[in-house]
Amino acid sequence: MGDIIIKKDRRFLAGVWKKILLFLAVFGPATITAMADNDAGGVATYSIAGAKLGYPILFLLPVITLLLAVTQEMGMRLTIITRRGLADLIRERYGVRAALFMFGALLIANIGTLITEISAVETTSEMFGIPPIPAVIVIVTVSFLFVTRGDYKLTQNIMLIACLFFLAYIFSAVKANPDWGLALSNLAYPHGVAFTPEYMHSYLVIGMGVLGTTITPWGQFFVSSFAYDKKIEKGHVGMSQLETYWGAFLTDFFSFFMIVATAATLYVNGIELTSGEQAALAIKPFAGELAGTLFALGILNAGFMGLVVVSLSTAYAFAEFFGVSGSLDDSFKKSKTFYILYIVQLLVAMLFVLFSTVNLFQVALVTQTINAIALPLVFFYLIRLASDKSLMGEFANNKFQHWFAIVCTVLIAIASAFSIFSAIFG
Repeated sequence: MGDIIIKKDRRFLAGVWKKILLFLAVFGPATITAMADNDAGGVATYSIAGAKLGYPILFLLPVITLLLAVTQEMGMRLTIITRRGLADLIRERYGVRAALFMFGALLIANIGTLITEISAVETTSEMFGIPPIPAVIVIVTVSFLFVTRGDYKLTQNIMLIACLFFLAYIFSAVKANPDWGLALSNLAYPHGVAFTPEYMHSYLVIGMGVLGTTITPWGQFFVSSFAYDKKIEKGHVGMSQLETYWGAFLTDFFSFFMIVATAATLYVNGIELTSGEQAALAIKPFAGELAGTLFALGILNAGFMGLVVVSLSTAYAFAEFFGVSGSLDDSFKKSKTFYILYIVQLLVAMLFVLFSTVNLFQVALVTQTINAIALPLVFFYLIRLASDKSLMGEFANNKFQHWFAIVCTVLIAIASAFSIFSAIFG
């Protein structure tokens, strides 16, 4: 009897270990994409939200997490089942005009996003006493070298290591000594502040901005292309879906601590912000030098992740939209156009930040506008493709997934529109 129990236990443990290994085999694309949504611009948005609105803005995080999980899961499933990237399928099913329009919008918006990332790197490096121009040149050079000289596995591993630096926000939040009970209860329902008409207006505009900055066109293209480049097998689609949900949870888990750190220090003291870098400086008097330094380190790391992932999303999309070779496992010679486009974006954004006199607010406004126009179209194509039974077979969206995705798309489109409205009218 004892031997039978031992054998059953061993089989059970062997089955669990097998599932863990399968999960690790597909792990990477969804988590990296979701975490990269917390780029320098995302950190700034969450920091401003915490400083302006306090703990009640945390109520939106579960909703945002769900929307991010649903939309990225469709992209992952579509790619794994069809063995094609989203951009490739759009070109094939909807023609060259659609491909040209979508790529043009993506390219312009992504360069605007890269300008924001490099600007954050420039400003944050000054906080560490590092000359900004050399810092920007070094981080762009490093981003270029490890992508062009490495392979898919190296790029994925470096991005996963970069994800660990988001732990800095947990330490910053702990050092801020927040009201944890109030913070956690606001995840269930917003309370603890005076809900004046002015506050509700700010909550609506900033809240929609938080949603709009988390779910982006480049994120949908990247998660599809990165999963395709990983060559995940069809039989592992279930594990990939699980990783997608995990990635969505993880990104907003760290967003929670960003908001808590600023709400516990800046909101309670009536200090408003216009950027994430200001948050790193402003929380120092209340949470200590270490908290401010760790917050700044998180912004620097977020900027680095954003540079790599956003640039790759454009290069991947170009390769798929126009049918050229584009893989991190290819040599520079074989995927020359892919790698050249990757570095050209970085150089253009870097030169713009270092030498242009154009207001970064205007750049952000143009970027948000293009994203707001492109995102509903991306989801239109994504939902149509993922619901097509002739393409997806038994893995096509069911009725619930189809209509739930449509509702999600409407909410995201409204969020994007509000982001533009808030940028234009302050």
